[in-house]
Amino acid sequence: MSEIALRTVGLGKMYTIGGERAMYRTLRDTLVQAAKRPLERVRHPGAATHASEELWALKDVDLEVGHGEVLGVIGRNGSGKSTLLKVLSRITEPTEGRVEIRGRVASLLEVGTGFHTELTGRENIQLNGAILGMTRAEIKSKFDEIVEFSEIARFLDTPVKRYSSGMYMRLAFAVAAHLESDILAVDEVLAVGDAAFQRKCLGRMDDVRRQGRTVLFVSHNLQAIRSLCGRCVWLDAGRLRSMGETQQVVTKYLADGMAGSAEVEFPPDAAEHATDIVRLRRVALQRAGTPATAFRISEPLDVVVDYEALTDSTVLYPSIQVRDEYGGVVFASVDYPSTVRSPDPIGHGPRGLGSFRSTVRVPGELLNAGAYTMDVGIANEGIEWQHLDSNTVLRFEVFEDGVYGVEHRGGWAGPVRPRLAWKTERLGS
Repeated sequence: MSEIALRTVGLGKMYTIGGERAMYRTLRDTLVQAAKRPLERVRHPGAATHASEELWALKDVDLEVGHGEVLGVIGRNGSGKSTLLKVLSRITEPTEGRVEIRGRVASLLEVGTGFHTELTGRENIQLNGAILGMTRAEIKSKFDEIVEFSEIARFLDTPVKRYSSGMYMRLAFAVAAHLESDILAVDEVLAVGDAAFQRKCLGRMDDVRRQGRTVLFVSHNLQAIRSLCGRCVWLDAGRLRSMGETQQVVTKYLADGMAGSAEVEFPPDAAEHATDIVRLRRVALQRAGTPATAFRISEPLDVVVDYEALTDSTVLYPSIQVRDEYGGVVFASVDYPSTVRSPDPIGHGPRGLGSFRSTVRVPGELLNAGAYTMDVGIANEGIEWQHLDSNTVLRFEVFEDGVYGVEHRGGWAGPVRPRLAWKTERLGS
């Protein structure tokens, strides 16, 4: 590793939750209360006390980050990610352990902190820049660049209270993204604006990386983590669960969070899987009629959906949506009449009351090796989707046949890997 930019040793942060809320009291009140407390214990030995609980937001966290390194920080909500950045940014004091930082730290923890709604965009650039630690000379030299990046030049002299939420966030990120620092701490601020502006934000983060500055990047966007970060840490309940090469850590994190099986049955009273029109009964992944969670690349995968129609006048459309291990949609399929390529024995009109089974086959030689999840649902003709909840999404894996592996060295990119028909012919004499 290059020269160390920051290091934590046994870092911990504890909060006290619950208990009696402290009130402002005079010195006399404090002395009287202290004198009465022993007497109260004698008079009421069984009286309940206002219990408090210690919550360790961080515990025994050891990190080393080199100069010029981009370190990703991932974990579920409440895992301690934001607390870690606040401690490293000197916003919050640690309860135990120590932090060593070499260089100036800038933080993008809450986009828009320091904005005043009555001031114009121009005035807020100067105010927010000063709050974030920029000198007057820095603000002046970067002013045009900030305005250009935010794309709100037309409204620069308009009070920000008249900005849309997207415009507000654009300007706030533009100011924060142009801080000059040795270490930049970024907490989930790339989810601002539309898709085009998000790509612009990611590009800006990549520029910071290319400048050789150290970046700590907290995000739930695992694709962004993979593209920007060479190493990654996974926090779980305040503790360091895993640290290492980004791809390996992200894979462990996703595998830990994936729930489901090859077959899920729902009890008759499962309200979350029913509407007034349809009730899901069972969904399953099958290989040759048998539930399975692992398939060879060349093997077809059957999806079976059992459901009950609760009305006799509504057309129902079963559907699936396959996602890769990073949550990206690979493909979706809906049993619309226009997409049917083979006769359906029941047809696509209203099916009447009763129980039904719909089956669709995902052909072999389509998906690449990897881990996938599948959402299964039912839609009616008003496109009111009835989905499974996130804890019952089906999960499966596709693995190498041992045949494709010898056809191509170095691995195949992407979630799909179809075997397409190629034709070669000689041109000329």
